[in-house]
Amino acid sequence: MPTDKEVKSRPFMVMVENAPQARPQTGLDQADIVYEILAEGEITRFVSVFQSQAAKTIGPVRSIRPYFVEIGDALDAVIVHAGWSQEAMDMMAGRKLAHLDEVYGDGAYYWRATDRKAPHNLYTSMDKMKQGAEARKFRSEWNGPLLTFAKDAQSKLTGAAVNYIQIPYIQGYFVSYEYNAAEGVYKRSMEGKPHLDKETGKQLQTRNLLVLESKHKIVDKEGRRTVDVFGPGKGLILQEGKSQQITWERKNGMLRAYAEGGKEVPLLPGNTWIQIVPEGTTLKME
Repeated sequence: MPTDKEVKSRPFMVMVENAPQARPQTGLDQADIVYEILAEGEITRFVSVFQSQAAKTIGPVRSIRPYFVEIGDALDAVIVHAGWSQEAMDMMAGRKLAHLDEVYGDGAYYWRATDRKAPHNLYTSMDKMKQGAEARKFRSEWNGPLLTFAKDAQSKLTGAAVNYIQIPYIQGYFVSYEYNAAEGVYKRSMEGKPHLDKETGKQLQTRNLLVLESKHKIVDKEGRRTVDVFGPGKGLILQEGKSQQITWERKNGMLRAYAEGGKEVPLLPGNTWIQIVPEGTTLKME
């Protein structure tokens, strides 16, 4: 939400997995921003950013990769994860980033649920993360980027109306969103079924939806990738049933959308989902 007061509470960036065994997830409905990005293999992973809501359960939590670290570092967030690739750990150690790792020393700030098998049953909460950050003596004051909001909370998008969008990722896995005019949000589905929160049973939704094309490259035999989270690149933004072609670029800590002429496209008050897809991804829109 836009505010005239200075926001000092440091956000937490939680790695939430999206393997079939991890679904449905918990807490994504309370994240301010969620990025969905391919991990290795045929799955995506969620980079979920929590600041304004005190989520009581978040997860399942999984491991981190370098391009996820880049997002958390730019946001000046405390990075919350369970394990890592060596390159990601080297990056966090080299930059002395604030992070909580369940696998190596921070297990007190997580718990294992009994209704799922490991490793798909690891959870945390806003309270647990704050306890961990305090115990580790992480800086609590936020030095992060500010979002740009529409002054009158009205969308100014100039492109075609889009009531439905389907985003293919890989091997038949696709994400879709359908516009709900009564609520002014896009409702999220995965593989044609509503994507629900495990605790509330409610369908995930977003006020701002960005689809950003990015350079992807597989770099090892495990299928790990590099993903460009700096830009510039092409993309699309959707708000209130309308769309607009944009370019995106990381500036001042955020992946931001720009209209032709270089003016930033403002967000509407509410949450934001950012779908990062490989270059050349063909979107289906109605």
